[in-house]
Amino acid sequence: MSAPTLDRPAAPDEVALQAQFDATIAADHRIEPRDWMPEAYRKGLIRQIAQHAHSEIIGMQPEGDWLLAAPSLRRKAILLAKVQDEAGHGMYLYSAAETLGADRADLTDKLIERKQKYSSIFNYPTQTYADVGVIGWLVDGAAICNQVPLCRSSYGPYARAMIRVCKEESFHQRQGFELLMTMMGGTGAQRAMVQDAVDRWWWPSLMMFGPPDDDSPNSAQSMKWGVKRHSNDELRQRFVDMTVPQAAVLGVTLPDPELALDPETGRYRFGAIDWDEFKQVLAGKGPCNDERIARRRAARDDNAWVTEAATAYADKHAS
Repeated sequence: MSAPTLDRPAAPDEVALQAQFDATIAADHRIEPRDWMPEAYRKGLIRQIAQHAHSEIIGMQPEGDWLLAAPSLRRKAILLAKVQDEAGHGMYLYSAAETLGADRADLTDKLIERKQKYSSIFNYPTQTYADVGVIGWLVDGAAICNQVPLCRSSYGPYARAMIRVCKEESFHQRQGFELLMTMMGGTGAQRAMVQDAVDRWWWPSLMMFGPPDDDSPNSAQSMKWGVKRHSNDELRQRFVDMTVPQAAVLGVTLPDPELALDPETGRYRFGAIDWDEFKQVLAGKGPCNDERIARRRAARDDNAWVTEAATAYADKHAS
């Protein structure tokens, strides 16, 4: 049942259902798939969960490029396990979207047709092996800041999926930090490699949280519904406050001359983000947008026979 529209008055039962939904949100309780929900809430969730799932699947690519080039068997095994975890995260999230009536194959098609988005961060190239560590430290660190509050999301399947995702992301962040600590204890060339990677990934990591609050079209409503718990700018500030001391431990310099502790608030002030770059990347004009989508399209098309065979097998046994 859809929510009332401007040109159609609400039926009495819809008014009661909307009131029950509002009371559930106000009480900080969970909405479950069997519950009535406004159509805008359902569509908003599908948009957010699909974008999250796409990000996990596309996010396998930048680090996957280093699976064969990792410097040791141990590092290969660590990286392979992480990439596999990201595939699992995507599957959890697609499953959560399916509880809202979305079709997983349709979501994939919309991604490939660029009708749905994924995180801008994954459109940057991994130029050296140090990028693997910096992605673990900064990108997964940003993901943790963004995703831990989602464990309390108002939609039950999404919140429950995020519990396991966040546990694994936390492990990935520690893996990345450990790799960087090892490299920073190595040669001068290794330390320079780490610093170069930090210089390239710092600002895109800050962009991961989305546009500033006054330019975010969905954030306010998502917070009213309890899907999100904090604004983009608040999450970004938390990430900066968490990361600056870690950078000091590593011995790297964050590429922001304006970065400084505010003695009054105890929080770090940071410089202006290049939102024009963010919009360009999100619009499909980043360094790797075309490559990422082309690989995802090839994965779908080259493996279509597997889906067809599995579907035929399931249909045969169901009948």
